Amino acid sequence: MLLYLFKLLKTARPRQWVKNLAIFAAIIFTGQLFNTKLFNISLAAFFSFCVLSSATYFINDVFDKERDKLHPFKKKRPIASGAISAPAALFTAGLLIFLGLRVALQINPAFFLICLSYLILQFLYSSYLKHVEVLDIMAISTGFILRVYGGEFATGFHINIWLLLCIISLSLFLAVGKRKSELTLLTAGGTKEITEKTRLTLSHYSDRLLDIYTSMFANATWITYSFYTFLATPISAQFGNSEFLTDVIPLGREWKWLMTTIPIVIYGIMRYTQLVYEKHEGESPDRVLFADKPLLFSVILWAGMVVFIIYLL
Repeated sequence: MLLYLFKLLKTARPRQWVKNLAIFAAIIFTGQLFNTKLFNISLAAFFSFCVLSSATYFINDVFDKERDKLHPFKKKRPIASGAISAPAALFTAGLLIFLGLRVALQINPAFFLICLSYLILQFLYSSYLKHVEVLDIMAISTGFILRVYGGEFATGFHINIWLLLCIISLSLFLAVGKRKSELTLLTAGGTKEITEKTRLTLSHYSDRLLDIYTSMFANATWITYSFYTFLATPISAQFGNSEFLTDVIPLGREWKWLMTTIPIVIYGIMRYTQLVYEKHEGESPDRVLFADKPLLFSVILWAGMVVFIIYLL
């Protein structure tokens, strides 16, 4: 029984839940992180998306069962290996969807619609969009963008348009990196026939085309982030009931302190690109993040600086 529950948990992919932290972008970048009410709402939205995203993995693995059997790593997944039957997987997905949508509806109708849109997108991706070149990359990135909008709709606070463009560019960059690593892995360890059976769209992506996509979205990510730090109005956030460091650093609020985080963002993009091209590790961005200490440190440092600048400066 415990082994079966472990297989279910493995299929739910809890490590992928890190993507759902995008929910908190709305309150972090609008100075509302320490607003208890909004934080609790964001936490509930985070839980809802975690449950719903896990449900989509069950459905996706059922759709890809036969293809995953040909994949060097995915063949070990519980559904592909036969450890979990397709009916049991779909039943579990149904329960998770019911729970996730129930929590979403309790937050507000707008967030419920975002969650419903996410489920529809994931169903279309699993059944059709993943087999259509270009649209498959856009579908992957849209799933991440919907998480950001989920945080906005749940709390009623909206992030700066330049930051939103940065998030869109970053999601496309990660999606292209995923395809690049998949293509490298399959072409290195199998034939063109196996590649087409495992992921048909990969046969329509050349290395050069993915190189161009990677360069385009990597540049768009750091440039739009730079515009955000240059052009965004400094946020008058408060930690508790008092403001810090305004006497220590004169005119601190008028300075564009977030510009100091640009080098970290550039380093993170360069490091991730290196991991994709040199170590072929971009197939699962969450695995790359937790496995590579320099990249993980840069993300933690960036997040710490952002919180420090917005809430203490």
